[in-house]
Amino acid sequence: MSTTGRIVALALVTLATTAGTPGRADLGPGRLPETAPKVAGPQEAEVVGVVIDQRSQSPVVLLRSKRDHRQLVMTIGAAEATGIAVPLNGVTPPRPLTHDLFLTLLAELKVSLTHVVITDLRDDVYYATVHLHGTGGDLVIDSRPSDAIALAIRAKVPVLIEDRVFDKRGGDGITPRPYI
Repeated sequence: MSTTGRIVALALVTLATTAGTPGRADLGPGRLPETAPKVAGPQEAEVVGVVIDQRSQSPVVLLRSKRDHRQLVMTIGAAEATGIAVPLNGVTPPRPLTHDLFLTLLAELKVSLTHVVITDLRDDVYYATVHLHGTGGDLVIDSRPSDAIALAIRAKVPVLIEDRVFDKRGGDGITPRPYI
């Protein structure tokens, strides 16, 4: 390749790798770089824990989104709290609990849980779906969020929360009112 060809190739590579990045003039006084568009869609959440709400004396599950760190607190029943807290704390019961049995059944059928999504909040009721993959294809099944969370923790798959759930919940989600 000639010297001119190398210079043209280098210029094209430099242009391609720096296109879209702000230059010095773009970052001068009074000019801010463009902000990235807001990411839409469900975001992965960490199941922080299960605790007793001091005000209502009811168990709640605490979730925190990984993208923007919003929190969601859902009031759950005692049995649901146990179903989530047992695997969350690394406890293995001597006999399988219902969620363990469900995952064993799925494995025997060659179906895997890929992720769960908390999809909506309507009339103080949360909604969720479990997403499965098997030889017959993908399947999405309606679920209570507490069951979806309990399965996800055991299967070590992501818990996702739709942004609209955070938006409908309002604020930082600390006040646990809606039930699942």
